[in-house]
Amino acid sequence: MKRLRLRLLWCLPAACVAGLLAWAAFAPLAAGSRDALFEIPQGTWARRMAGDLVDILPQQIVLTLGVDDTLLLRNKDSVPQVFGPVLIMPGQDFRLPFDTVSVNEFNCTAHASGSMKVIVEPYPAPGLPRLQWRLAQLAKKLRKAHG
Repeated sequence: MKRLRLRLLWCLPAACVAGLLAWAAFAPLAAGSRDALFEIPQGTWARRMAGDLVDILPQQIVLTLGVDDTLLLRNKDSVPQVFGPVLIMPGQDFRLPFDTVSVNEFNCTAHASGSMKVIVEPYPAPGLPRLQWRLAQLAKKLRKAHG
């Protein structure tokens, strides 16, 4: 009788974990907004002129079709910034939607290297690819919260 109870105690959590993993692998991805927001903070230009080469934007941005496939750059600095062929004025937002899987290189005055790569990945297929995508997104959020 004790062994049966012990088995039941282990089976219930294992079944819950298996159910959660199955949901994560097959449930559709929901996105409230498809914008991936990156801000150029106030004082960026002044810091650069003072010799500070701190990266305010990542070297590369990874977007996912159907989830976060619109790059949104917000210029909170007091001077215009250039992204690709676009001049983003102070206080202005610039949205760039992507509709194909691609790797794109842009000139970017807000980046220390002067350029930035935008990688657009496909919508993750059901099963293992979707589970891996969800786990990668969770890991990103955890790193951001602790970094």
